[in-house]
Amino acid sequence: MSTEKHRVIVKRVAAHGGGGHGGGWKIAYADFMTAMMAFFLVMWLLSSSSPKQREGIAEHFRMPLKVALSGGEKSSTSISVVPGGGMDPSTRIEGEVQRADAEEDADAQRLASMKERLDKLIEASPVFRQFRSQILIDITTEGLRLQIVDSENRPMFDLASAQLVPHMRAILREIGPTLNELPNKLTLSGHTDAIVYSNGDRSYGNWELSADRANASRRELVMGGMAEHKVLRVVGLADSMHLDRANPRNPINRRISIILLNQRTQQQIERENGGGGSVGANWPAGSVKVSAHGSPASIHP
Repeated sequence: MSTEKHRVIVKRVAAHGGGGHGGGWKIAYADFMTAMMAFFLVMWLLSSSSPKQREGIAEHFRMPLKVALSGGEKSSTSISVVPGGGMDPSTRIEGEVQRADAEEDADAQRLASMKERLDKLIEASPVFRQFRSQILIDITTEGLRLQIVDSENRPMFDLASAQLVPHMRAILREIGPTLNELPNKLTLSGHTDAIVYSNGDRSYGNWELSADRANASRRELVMGGMAEHKVLRVVGLADSMHLDRANPRNPINRRISIILLNQRTQQQIERENGGGGSVGANWPAGSVKVSAHGSPASIHP
């Protein structure tokens, strides 16, 4: 009986990584889905935000660099748990907008109340009542505007002069103390009509005359009791802005315009005077200036 030997054969197969059962593609797919989710989240936030909120969000992400460049508060001092961050941008911007709107509404209401106050003062005062037709009061985009205009037989100034006539002086002195009731600052502008007048002096025309008349009116307001610091700008506009555009020679175009400024216009002028703007950046507040909206005209009587 023979004994048969069995040979054991071991077959070794080289292992191949990945293939159909590898996990690398899962990581890539997860990264892709995360990126897409973040993208759609950002798109949803942008679509549900107002333009002002989007502008505020953009400003929020620019702020750390601006603060660093200007040497302001560092991001490390922020109370936010996100370095360089702050409070929720949408909440911050919405709150700021609401607060600004509330302040503007309150300011507009104060100016409207002042208009009613002036209307009643004019109707009740013997000084004003006889000149009612020469006093115009309205609300403009700049604030509360009070205009004192010439009439054919009752001018505000002497002929070709910045010398006020007695009734104009009385009007301004009566108005002066009333303007102190609001903290708003004001501007004065002088206007002439388009009638050409010549007295032989080519260096003095409607531009100079209108500025001198505006400044003379400022002095009378102060003499009447108005606080001098309330005046933010005094300007001569000559015949560049007619009240009656159809008839540039109408005496009503000769006028003094006093505007009790709303907060927005006041801040804009203060930025310009402080060098923050190109128009009037070198004009100090309260100075007398001749505006350059057009070519100079000659003196008007």
